[in-house]
Order: sequence, then C-alpha cells, then structure tokens
Amino acid sequence: MNLCFVGYGSIAEEHARAFRALGGTTFHTVVGRVPESTEAFAREHGFGRWTLDLDEALADPAIEAVVITSPSALHAPQAQAALVAGKHVLVEIPLAMSEAETVALRDLAEERGRVLMVCHTQRYFPELRELRRRIAAGEFHPHHVVCRWFFLRRANVNWKGRQRSWTDNLLWHHACHVVDAVLWLLDEREPRAIAGQFGPPHPELGIPLDLDLHFLAGSVPVQIAMSYNSPWSLHDYCFIGQETTLVYSGSALRDQHGILYQASERRPIQAQNAAFLRAVREGSAPEVGAAEVLPAMRVLQAVEDRGTRA
Repeated sequence: MNLCFVGYGSIAEEHARAFRALGGTTFHTVVGRVPESTEAFAREHGFGRWTLDLDEALADPAIEAVVITSPSALHAPQAQAALVAGKHVLVEIPLAMSEAETVALRDLAEERGRVLMVCHTQRYFPELRELRRRIAAGEFHPHHVVCRWFFLRRANVNWKGRQRSWTDNLLWHHACHVVDAVLWLLDEREPRAIAGQFGPPHPELGIPLDLDLHFLAGSVPVQIAMSYNSPWSLHDYCFIGQETTLVYSGSALRDQHGILYQASERRPIQAQNAAFLRAVREGSAPEVGAAEVLPAMRVLQAVEDRGTRA
C-alpha cells in the first residue's frame, strides 16, 4: 500500500516507525511546509519523493492512503481534500476543531466509500483495554471518574522539546484524548450535563493553559482537570467503583494493593496503524472512525461554546 504522509513532526516519526515495523506499505510521498525539513524527513525515513504541494500529491493515482500529522487546525481540511481525491485517511487527533467539521467528514467518508480513521491512540493502551474489559464484563462498576492531565507547555514547543510554528489547543487536542478515552471506557455515547471553565490566556501563546470540564456519562459523574502549567507531568485516570478504586497511571492499572495489570509489551501506535491497514485491505469500517469520536467532539464543542472563561 502506497502511503503519503502530510507533516513531518515528532508524531510523524512515530508513525513512520510503526508502519515500517508492520510491513506491507511503501513510503511514497511526504508533504511538508519547509523544503529543507521535508527533504530531510523524506531521506531519513525512505520516502520516494517529497513536495510542498498537497494537491499535487493527492493527484497521484499511485497513492492509496494518506497519513495526516500536520498542525491540528489543518487536519479537517486536509482530510477532506484526501477523501475527495479518493484516498483512505489516517488522521492524528483531533480529527477536527469542531463538531460540525467532524460530522461533515463522517458523511464524506461514507459517501466516498473510504476509510477515515482517527488516532485516538489511548484506545490501544493495553491497560486501558483491560479496564474497559472489566467494566464491560460486569467485573467492575464505576460510580465516579476523576482524571488529571498535567504537564508544562508555557513555551511553543512539542512533547519532544522541538520548537513549533503553530500553537497547540488544550481543549481540542489534549482534552480530546481524555474525554474520548473516558467515554470509550464507559461505552457511553450520550454524555450530558456538560460544563467547563478556562483559565486566563497565556500572554505570549494566547491560549488558556488551564481547563476543567465535567459531564455525566450515564449516571457516572466525570471530572477532568487539564493544565499546561505543571513542571511535573501527571497523567492518570481514577475510577471509583462499587468493588474498589482503579487507577491508570505510569502505564499500569492499579488498585489499593498495587499493580493489577501491566502489559509486558506496549506498542499502541503500531496496533492502531495495523487496525487502519486491516480496515483498508478488508474494506471494513475502521475501529475508530469519525462516528466513534463524535461523542467526545460534542463534549468539546459544548465546552467551547458555553464554558466559563477567566
């Protein structure tokens, strides 16, 4: 399968390694913004060619699938262009920056008969999959969910410390990770009683670095705290249940006695990308399509529209 990458940042590197390990694909074209960086990425990862022109790349009938790893605000228009060109699409989170764009892309993928899959990679974390299995099997009954997602991003750099040419979005990017993961874990598609509050905009970045949001997933209250202000990174999911309290953090699922489950091997991006290739080859629906992420996008849209701002 001939692949076109759109974007050459840190997450694109991870996708290139994952696809290389899976095999069965050819790195055909990479589309970038800066000539020197695009050429360097193409050379390092073995792409046949590179270009700065997305339309030119999409016009090539040899390209079968497009992997979008560009800045968040470009995901929706670039995914739309790829689908219109008849390509299958794997797009990094977030699929879009609005609920309306998500619906439009869902409908377009269905109309064109192409696979559109979104990289909600936490759905492929082995420990979270085990937590979801326990809930689905009736072994664990959640009463309350509290999540924390804290790290430091007061400068315009990415998770590998590289300078960015664009500004991230705490709500539509990182909150999207957490909201989707919680709704997926609880198998809930109709969240309600949605509310949120933003901290003040950063004087240089122009975005709020702190955010709280909450909603009801069925009868389960969910609280999520987000921050780009914490020098100490802290990512955890706390599920208070009838039987016990389960916490996912540090790549392990724990209860009060210690580690309950920790996978010996964790390759979530590889598992995710394998699911995308399988959907394309089998002509089946993707595991994480636009329809599957819509519940999370509805939460984000409600917070964007009605959240309290400092």
